[in-house]
Amino acid sequence: MKTRYLAVGVALACALITSAAHAAISLGATRVVFDGKNKEASIVVNNDGADALIQSWLDPLDEANGKTLPFAVTPPLVKVSAKHQQLLRVLYEGVGVPADRETAFWLNVQEIPQSAAGDNILQLAVRQRVKVFFRPAGLKDDPQSAPARLQWRLDRERGNAVLSLENPGLYHVTVVDAKWHTGGKDIPIIDAKMIAPGETATMTAKLPASDTVPELRYEIVNDFGGREAYRVTLPAGHPAAPVPVTR
Repeated sequence: MKTRYLAVGVALACALITSAAHAAISLGATRVVFDGKNKEASIVVNNDGADALIQSWLDPLDEANGKTLPFAVTPPLVKVSAKHQQLLRVLYEGVGVPADRETAFWLNVQEIPQSAAGDNILQLAVRQRVKVFFRPAGLKDDPQSAPARLQWRLDRERGNAVLSLENPGLYHVTVVDAKWHTGGKDIPIIDAKMIAPGETATMTAKLPASDTVPELRYEIVNDFGGREAYRVTLPAGHPAAPVPVTR
């Protein structure tokens, strides 16, 4: 009986590995920035494997709200030949989102499994998704200055830190790998957090065992998917703005 279970387990693992090996679809960027001055934005889908059928669609960031997006992706279904590329275009209807701030939503790209010869073949539909950031024409702020406009605030409650993060700007900012820096050591507190325009997020984190004013270090994700380092010193009860870290 144990031998039978082992055989089934090995077969399942092999099927998963085989399926993963055939999932050779990749996207040409980790995010899409849609400038409202243009009629569309685009992203390249690369197919490094065999012929593949690709399905694409859009979702709100909060999929539970059921809202319909005034955007479309084309082509929604397309066959991409082996070792070829396909351009996906995101189009805007022209109305339906705020004109005074950036809007973000998901672009989903899924490889539809092809029928395979033989029985009992496990096939997986591999989905990838990236965020699309739509920037209406005429926004006054510079998106590059958005990370420096964040406002952090630290309040102490029974040995814990209550962190408030406010984004007064017009663009989304994604904070990653945030950590307390004290005594030459880093204490992780936030893996990733995207804060929308006008939003204030509150989170708790244990304070480092130190009497000094804590310093928070983190990175933000820029328009190209790269990272830029920032730090902010947080005296209790006072808002503070971050400064970039020169490497």
